[in-house]
Amino acid sequence: MRLTDGIEALEHLRGEKGTPPEKSILMVDLNIPRMNGLEFLAEVRKDPNLHRAIAFIMTTSNEEKDKVAAYGQNIAGYILKNTAGEDFLIVIETLDHFWRVVEMPDITLGPAAAE
Repeated sequence: MRLTDGIEALEHLRGEKGTPPEKSILMVDLNIPRMNGLEFLAEVRKDPNLHRAIAFIMTTSNEEKDKVAAYGQNIAGYILKNTAGEDFLIVIETLDHFWRVVEMPDITLGPAAAE
């Protein structure tokens, strides 16, 4: 699913506009409108129902400060759009395969419910 900005993505993940997804891999651009990608990730990590979500950054920024800040939000990977280029579909297929193979806890559980 493709969402247009960080606020819309948070609303979707929180179920404010329908049923929230059962599981998600987040592909986040640092340069999204209304709330940049780092702000979006900070909100995801603060949310007790979303904080375990798997997130990847896919962006044009090769700035070290952006990489450090993104990994500080516990991302699973930082992908440069120009590096992925023609291999973008391979990246997406790999993530799809990852999701089907890896066993994960229910990411919708808050911290108290998981104990």
